[in-house]
Amino acid sequence: MAATDHRPDDDSRVSLRTEGVLDKAHRALSIGTVSVVLLIAFEATAVGTAMPVAARELDGIPLYAFAFSAYFTTSLLAMVLSGQWSDRSGPLAPLATGISAFGAGLLLSGTAGSMLAFILGRAVQGLGGGLVIVALYVVIGRAYAEHLRPSIMAAFAASWVVPSVVGPLIAGTVTETLGWRWVFAGIPVLVVLPLALALPAIRRMASGPADPAAPPSFDRRRIRLALAISLGAGLFQYAGQDLRPLSAVLALAGAALLVPAALGLLPAGTFRAARGLPSVVLLRGVAAGSFIAAESFVPLMLVTQRGLSPTLAGLSLAVGGATWAFGSWVQSRPRVEPYRERLVVLGMLLVAAAILTAPTVLIPAVPVWTVAVAWAFGCLGMGLVIASTSVLLLKLSAPHEAGTNSAALQISDGLSNVLLLTAGGAAFAALGGRLLATTAHGAAATAAPSHPDAFAAVFVPMAAVALVGAWVATRLGDSPH
Repeated sequence: MAATDHRPDDDSRVSLRTEGVLDKAHRALSIGTVSVVLLIAFEATAVGTAMPVAARELDGIPLYAFAFSAYFTTSLLAMVLSGQWSDRSGPLAPLATGISAFGAGLLLSGTAGSMLAFILGRAVQGLGGGLVIVALYVVIGRAYAEHLRPSIMAAFAASWVVPSVVGPLIAGTVTETLGWRWVFAGIPVLVVLPLALALPAIRRMASGPADPAAPPSFDRRRIRLALAISLGAGLFQYAGQDLRPLSAVLALAGAALLVPAALGLLPAGTFRAARGLPSVVLLRGVAAGSFIAAESFVPLMLVTQRGLSPTLAGLSLAVGGATWAFGSWVQSRPRVEPYRERLVVLGMLLVAAAILTAPTVLIPAVPVWTVAVAWAFGCLGMGLVIASTSVLLLKLSAPHEAGTNSAALQISDGLSNVLLLTAGGAAFAALGGRLLATTAHGAAATAAPSHPDAFAAVFVPMAAVALVGAWVATRLGDSPH
């Protein structure tokens, strides 16, 4: 009798040891979804390399920033749509639609005859990307047991390593030999593999509504808020490109749309770091925004202040892809699960230290390789934090709320990027950074004027934001009863 009583527990332990993201039940789904992330990663690195050439050939340099803001603006709207769509009818349709729109947007941009048509293609890409990323989170929440989710998140992070290293090289070679259009037109071919592998597995393991009794229609209020936050973000981004009085008016208009929309789309208590899900969503934005805003200025700092070539400046960040993946792998280990919150706090401290260390190379006596070392540790911290916030979000979300909450996480991530990049860019420009950037693109980089204060105005505030994130990381657990 005693043996019979203990047998289920023994079987459960055996099952936990044999089950994994590449077992027979999950293999096709895991390979398919990781392929989707690989596609997004390769697009992000390759298209960014080819975009300057495309803008120049299309006589669209004055509209260059809109090629980025169009993607982001439509992706914010698509995230909200995808969250509701996934909760009400399952993630299969939004994922298939998103991948298709992503490929169609690339083709539109690759065949564009004008900059406006190119920007339209980027907007369609943004719709696809927003639909895909939220639907993927819903798939993970439905198809993978809780103990497997850290591992699939680690696989997602690892899928960025190769594209971050070889993507710019391949895109640069293709652009120089065949032309920039082939970069955009060639990537949609990669859509076939994710569709063939992922969609049948999703139909089998994660299709259908989470709550069959839920109304099938979309929440019109949330759609209106999504439109407001998208338009507000677009205005804010545009205003951040210039310091004219008109830009201040546009920034205020953008803020007037952004603030109430963000309050309505993010979980209640997000902006006061309420314990549990609100702090998870807030931390995602704080971590991503502070790190990406700082990272955007690292290559420019190395080129203009220390005389590195653009290639060497870019390579100084390349090792970060590997340490980011390593951090995601560490958080996926079962033995660290009881210490996840401490791990996230450590991750944010590493991010803050990296951001604060990077501008020390403005001092000539500091070796230039200091940035590479610091950024490797910063990316390690980001690997711990980003994967963990994804895991915690799904853990704290009811099945019928996974789509909505996943959309909130992505909105926090993207919106924080816009706000902090805009703020950092404005501070940089105000302290002479615009002259520095203009000179660096003209004559030799070594002849660029020195503006250490402009860079300090970016890195020091972002390090402070990251330290705030370390405090938010102490509030990720459920609120005490």
